[in-house]
Amino acid sequence: MSLGISTTFDRLHRHNPYRRENRSDRATHRPYERRKRVYSRRSGRMALQEPTLPLLASKRALDIFGAAAGLLLFAPLFVAIAAAIKLTSPGPIFFRQKRYGYHSRRFWIYKFRTMYVDRGDERGVEQTKADDSRVTPLGRILRKTSLDELPQLINVLKGDMSLVGPRPHVPGMLANGMLYEALIPYYFARHNMRPGLTGLAQVRGLRGSTADPGAALARLDYDLEYIESWSLRRDFSIIVQTAVKEFFLSGSGI
Repeated sequence: MSLGISTTFDRLHRHNPYRRENRSDRATHRPYERRKRVYSRRSGRMALQEPTLPLLASKRALDIFGAAAGLLLFAPLFVAIAAAIKLTSPGPIFFRQKRYGYHSRRFWIYKFRTMYVDRGDERGVEQTKADDSRVTPLGRILRKTSLDELPQLINVLKGDMSLVGPRPHVPGMLANGMLYEALIPYYFARHNMRPGLTGLAQVRGLRGSTADPGAALARLDYDLEYIESWSLRRDFSIIVQTAVKEFFLSGSGI
């Protein structure tokens, strides 16, 4: 990591308006200075302790039950959205894209298609903006309510994803106009857990564009905070908070 990037990185951590520090952060979560110490420049990774097998098994059981129940519950909505997509714009119902998964393995993620076929970015490097002309009118509604993410319940059932975890990024994702891993040296530590439909960063209000380096850094730190301190109780809490934010409050629409 060059001196210029390192200096910018340190400054972002010291003066980051997106990172809300609270008593829980100080008491139970590894602070930034310790996080810097356990980062290995040689491996490009951070030494995070991975959960035990019994804990992972209980989390996987919750994922299977939750995803299966969600697919049954939302089956009529799946049919309605699929029909609406076919009636309002030409092209496939689903959109799929390669994303980073557990231990940086790549997998196909599924979404309801929200963009015009001839304007989409299959790699996902070009991030969606407010009033993006690539998004269909129906796609705006789906994105606003996050209903376009529902097919990811299939990814959860397959084992590619979890109900809760760091959101899966596309390989080559940019933050502040540069590769995420170039801006933040311990970026790949977020892959020490299966990616999720929702996560701690999302319920803290960090989603959408990563053009702002402060927001990109804060989002990653929340991801690592979750990995370091997750529990089934916390998963239930994040799922409830996500449901409230998406179905009862206004989404981002991005």
